[in-house]
Amino acid sequence: MVFARQSLPVTRESVTHKFSVGNHEGYLTVGLYPDGRPGEIFLKMSKEGSTMSGMCQAFCRAFSLAIQHGLSVEDAVVRFKGMRFEPMGPTSNPEIPTASSIVDYLARYLEQNFGRLRR
Repeated sequence: MVFARQSLPVTRESVTHKFSVGNHEGYLTVGLYPDGRPGEIFLKMSKEGSTMSGMCQAFCRAFSLAIQHGLSVEDAVVRFKGMRFEPMGPTSNPEIPTASSIVDYLARYLEQNFGRLRR
């Protein structure tokens, strides 16, 4: 089944979260639908132009399109939480003290802040 894309309004609210995993610092921005659901994510990593930064941008585009086409945050979290690859290690977030990758960190952050959205 293919769902129609639910685009976000031209002007939207967002949440920006600064984090680090290992020695890599980044900023996650979550664009929100009017009802508070995430509709897109952007990730800005400190090492702009690097392969890691490019892969993060590609992941965010694919993730954003998936949730705009109906994938729930909960379903995304199940697929991305626990992925293990470098960089990994301690984080700057006391609620998520360690992460097995940046993708794992993002999934866990989204789960904590947007999973089973307080509707």
